[in-house]
Amino acid sequence: MPELRSAIDSLVAGGAAGTSGVSALLASLMIAAFIGLAVAWVYQRTHHGLSYSRGFTQSLVVLTMGATLLIFVIGDSLVTAFGLLGALAIVRFRNVLKDTRDTVFVFFSLVLGMAAGTQRYGIALVGGAALMSVVTYLHLVAFGSKTRFDGHVTYAVRRGASGGDEWKAALARIDVVLGRFCRGIEKMTSHDSDESVEVVSAIRLRDPDRGSEMVEYLRATPGVVEASLVLRDRYAEL
Repeated sequence: MPELRSAIDSLVAGGAAGTSGVSALLASLMIAAFIGLAVAWVYQRTHHGLSYSRGFTQSLVVLTMGATLLIFVIGDSLVTAFGLLGALAIVRFRNVLKDTRDTVFVFFSLVLGMAAGTQRYGIALVGGAALMSVVTYLHLVAFGSKTRFDGHVTYAVRRGASGGDEWKAALARIDVVLGRFCRGIEKMTSHDSDESVEVVSAIRLRDPDRGSEMVEYLRATPGVVEASLVLRDRYAEL
């Protein structure tokens, strides 16, 4: 009888430990999924260049969860760890990451997944938030870019036939329009003639997608003969 009771107690204890382990695994996977989705969303919103892949973005989520599951599988077993390393060494990945930034995101997905797998939830959440904040900041300020302007705007203002200063009022109205659409303006060249005044300015748009709208406003400004915008290639400097 004592032996039977001992066996039952051990089974109950093992079942409770198993239930606790499953609950911890589910909690870790949920947190890893949340962090992975956040990292993938930041990657998508801040990506620049020509190498964007929806599959890679989705892989960041799965990779974070996979790293968490890997930590649970290894546990405290050194034999299991070496076995998994040997199994992973057999796998051959044909997809070569062309962008260093993609490699960084893969690395941080693994690290955050491992943090969630070891149940260091605070480290995973705080580290993930810090990572995404820095990446978002670097994207917003265009850190590392050598070019401060998005392009050049050219506009010509008609001189009055009577030789008055109407063209100066037109230039003042143009400055108002440019200030509405641009957050940075630097006058490059100005050409005066008997019929018009032509100005070329380097600009940094508040919203690069509203460049054509700005040109329409310039052309509708009284006194403006013509206006055009030449945007710098966004992919010229990756």
